[in-house]
Amino acid sequence: MIEKQTKKIRDGFAETMLEVGKKDSRLVVLVGDISHFILQPFAKECPGRYYNIGICEPTMVTIAAGLSKVGFIPVIHTIAPFLIERSFEQIKLDFGYQKLGGNFVSVGAGFDYGNLGCTHHCYDDFSLLKNVEGMKIVYPASYAEFNILFKQIYDDKSPNYFRIPENSHGAIFKNSNIQFGKGIKIKEGMDLTIIVTGPQLKNAINSVPLLEKEGISTEVIYIHTIKPLDTKIINSSLEKTKKGLVIEEHSMYGGLFDDVLRLSKDINGVKYSSINIGDKYVRDYGSYENHCYHLGFSVEGIQKKVNELLK
Repeated sequence: MIEKQTKKIRDGFAETMLEVGKKDSRLVVLVGDISHFILQPFAKECPGRYYNIGICEPTMVTIAAGLSKVGFIPVIHTIAPFLIERSFEQIKLDFGYQKLGGNFVSVGAGFDYGNLGCTHHCYDDFSLLKNVEGMKIVYPASYAEFNILFKQIYDDKSPNYFRIPENSHGAIFKNSNIQFGKGIKIKEGMDLTIIVTGPQLKNAINSVPLLEKEGISTEVIYIHTIKPLDTKIINSSLEKTKKGLVIEEHSMYGGLFDDVLRLSKDINGVKYSSINIGDKYVRDYGSYENHCYHLGFSVEGIQKKVNELLK
């Protein structure tokens, strides 16, 4: 079921920090000069545990590692290209190599900041972070998902990455169905498996009635945990349908599609296709919606890919 989005996921992040921070005095939030207003309740309720490090993202990561080393649970928050791409060496060495726990929470991944151009885009965060030892990667595309998944793993002593999208998919799940490391089967089908992550679940769901009119029985699998990936739910579906379409707002290299190909390689006779960001930068300064349209992230784009795949 799809509902109208009522709460921004970033607001859910701030409310979750307040909820968890009031109960766990180890939680410390560091930001790179963003989200000040929505985090003020946390700053007031948890004095001495909120710091704006400014536009010094690599330094922010190293400070967070020091806090983790002495027993705190850091949350490091800023825009994805600056948190992940600019600071990757510090994430790799200070957290991965040292085996420290912490939580990286980004906004603006993919092309969410479409109007600001490529400097504010980040298409490769999954592929980079998969190579950090012990890293867990979560892509919660609803308010409830972030709240539930963060509380499930924030204190597990591993580095965790939460990619917060600007837009929600609008789907409603039972809280008990939102489990770290577990995909969600949205719909049963026999002819085709759509494997989708992030806000594009909305387009995937909306495409189903049109595909059904064409006689295509479509199974939809929603993935919110990128690493570790729920291979069981994916392989079980592909063994049945023998056709898979992967949809993700990520580079064609190193994202969910690559994982699906690698992890299902032993299933005979499966045909694959994908909708993602190709071997190029999105150079236009258009809106998120315009970028989605031109890149094929739409109901029409899904129909086109499915028809190509079935031919």
